[in-house]
Amino acid sequence: MNAVSRVALVTGASRRIGIGAAVCRALARQGVDVFFTYWRPYDGTMPWGADDNAPALLEAELHALGVRCASLEADLSQPDTPAAILDAAEAALDMVSILVNNATYSVNGGYDVLDAAMLDAHYAVNIRGTFLLSVEFARRFQAGSGGRIISLTSGQGLGPMPDELAYATTKGAVEAFTVSLATGVAHKGITVNAVDPGPTDTGWMSDDLKAWVLAHTPQGRVGTPDDAARLIAFLASDAAQWVTGQVIHSNGGFRP
Repeated sequence: MNAVSRVALVTGASRRIGIGAAVCRALARQGVDVFFTYWRPYDGTMPWGADDNAPALLEAELHALGVRCASLEADLSQPDTPAAILDAAEAALDMVSILVNNATYSVNGGYDVLDAAMLDAHYAVNIRGTFLLSVEFARRFQAGSGGRIISLTSGQGLGPMPDELAYATTKGAVEAFTVSLATGVAHKGITVNAVDPGPTDTGWMSDDLKAWVLAHTPQGRVGTPDDAARLIAFLASDAAQWVTGQVIHSNGGFRP
């Protein structure tokens, strides 16, 4: 990818121990300039809470790795946000050549509580936000080669997730979108893939859940953000130019 701008856009990097931040670090170690987004109000509603200083501290980390970096607080539930994010990234750094769709909305909800509001909240970020950002990126990409779109999914096709109906459904849509978009943008020199990182410890797992995951994972440990980041960094590299339209289950052999 030396012939194109090495600028990555990573969404959902609001927590220093999250997958988004790990991806930013992995790409920066490859010499990629990074523009990342975050949305602290969502984290503030979650049990783990907001990591208010994370964006500034992550920027400092990435600068220390020798790359350019900028960030933006952005609400992907709003339909005009994807274009605004790309405008900001291009103004701060340059044309984006790598897009990592990591931002996700997720709350538990089985059949007994699922309603329109819950469905709409998941749809707005996980489907509409991801899809609009992906196609806007593809429309703007003019380098002819080296484009990468990598989206995070959740392995919902490997087993039931009855307590996360809206989340599982919207992540299933991401997988379907990945396969079809890959064909549509191949002529522009863009690859499109999705990564299921498996159960990953980013501070949200209870001890009981960790024990259950360990009982279903032959490698004897839960996933780490760096596990996902290494694969995503590979998919963003020249070495992965022949990999497209794939949903990769990088989960340590986890089977629910």
